[in-house]
Amino acid sequence: MRFDTKIAVIVRDDLQAWQKLNVTAFMASGIAFAEPETRGEPYRDGSGAAYATLFRQPVTVLTGDAALLRETFSRSLGRALRMAVYTDAMFGTGHDADNRAAVASVATEALPLAGFAVYGARNAVDRALKGLRLHA
Repeated sequence: MRFDTKIAVIVRDDLQAWQKLNVTAFMASGIAFAEPETRGEPYRDGSGAAYATLFRQPVTVLTGDAALLRETFSRSLGRALRMAVYTDAMFGTGHDADNRAAVASVATEALPLAGFAVYGARNAVDRALKGLRLHA
């Protein structure tokens, strides 16, 4: 099935493995909370055990260097895509209030991006994220 929308998580390529995973988890949650239509139905196994709802569609994880993240971030903002953001300062915080304060203390164009996520029309997301590569 091909969806008209796309969810993408972008992580900076020079991060440590644990940082990339952390950024990916936080960015996915940001899109899931912001856009209810991205969520599927709850899961249940053959024995009847219930499991949490997942995204209804695939999530693409992309990577690039800091300059390319900045460029694609700016294009994404310009296309008014739904976005979530993770900055370097957030690695040193311990909870949501500190994370929000860290982001609020820096102007958009100066955010030290560790990663971000986008959700929107497939063609708009693809154009905004041109140049990034699939995370391996």
